Amino acid sequence: MAAGPAGKRVYLDKQSPKAYHALVGAAEEVRTVAADAGLDRILVELINIRVSQINGCAYCLGLHTRAALRAGETTQRLGVLPAWRDTELFTARERAALALAEATTAPADAALQESAYAVARNSLTDDEISAAIWVAITINAFNRISIMSKHPVRGNAAQ
Repeated sequence: MAAGPAGKRVYLDKQSPKAYHALVGAAEEVRTVAADAGLDRILVELINIRVSQINGCAYCLGLHTRAALRAGETTQRLGVLPAWRDTELFTARERAALALAEATTAPADAALQESAYAVARNSLTDDEISAAIWVAITINAFNRISIMSKHPVRGNAAQ
């Protein structure tokens, strides 16, 4: 089998559509789990954005920032999200979910995991903890697809 052109990335979602659609199906189920657990759309998008910031996924950052704004998130909170620990703009529930998302994204950091779980236990139910972690797992997978595919980020004509 011949290799593709040098420097050109394979769009993993296009090359292996069945695998990609299976992941999309899992993400849809995770959104349902999150909603059933009581995580609102803004909190889900905050998790998606924070994980995408850590991973440096420009495509997912653009997508989920627009979704957060549509859901009613403010530009102020989005602007300070990388420094959420240093503000009073996020609730205890949001802080707990963001800590879990960061611990899920850096699983080798055992101290971060223990700290995140301790915070989560004080602010989130078991269902909310599970949902927040599943949201982080799912966006981590999509980040890797977009990063490895080098999905382009294009401007929105309406902006």
